[in-house]
Amino acid sequence: MNTVPVIAIDGPSASGKGTVAQRVAQRLGWHYLDSGAIYRLAALAAIQKGVALTDEPALAKLARHLDISFAHNHIYLDGETVDDAVRAEETGNAASAIATLPALRAALLDRQRAFRQAPGLVADGRDMASVVFTDAKTKIYLTATAEIRAQRRYRQLLEKGLLEQADNAIFDRILQDIRDRDARDSARTVAPLQQSTDAALLDTTELGIDEAVNQVLALHHRNP
Repeated sequence: MNTVPVIAIDGPSASGKGTVAQRVAQRLGWHYLDSGAIYRLAALAAIQKGVALTDEPALAKLARHLDISFAHNHIYLDGETVDDAVRAEETGNAASAIATLPALRAALLDRQRAFRQAPGLVADGRDMASVVFTDAKTKIYLTATAEIRAQRRYRQLLEKGLLEQADNAIFDRILQDIRDRDARDSARTVAPLQQSTDAALLDTTELGIDEAVNQVLALHHRNP
């Protein structure tokens, strides 16, 4: 058994788990794994290369040979930075769709586990506690209401200048996309989105980022 400690944080889209996990990793001086980014990179590569999102064998082959890296707070695909492209709604929806495919998930499993290196790893995703790092000492299911998550995603788009102005129709679409992804991720037969029975529930609906980070660290210190 790998003795390198892991904090596994699962949760639905836009719950804030990525930001929280990254800050926890920085506070501890540990490595960080954004498993959702790996699926998004696979989806982005499929879109760029014209691979159908329903072609499971081709997607699995593509996933096994992805040229990806995370460095200096940037995400790279084939040597090019793809930070904005990998976070686009189209890419996120495509990632959610291909994540239902068993062959693709199997192809990416070992790549995710390879991030487990000393002194420790903070990993966020949909199945970090239930599938990828089942022996993690600290397991957390981080969530928030769909409305709050939609507001966060909408505000993020505005702050990044990806929206020219406030638009209620766009907010409504983001909210519906989040609800659709929740339903799809929870209903899939392979590694569905769910709270692991041994994971602590952390609802961030009324929490700021610093408060959430401190709660995760407190849970970790109880289970070093």
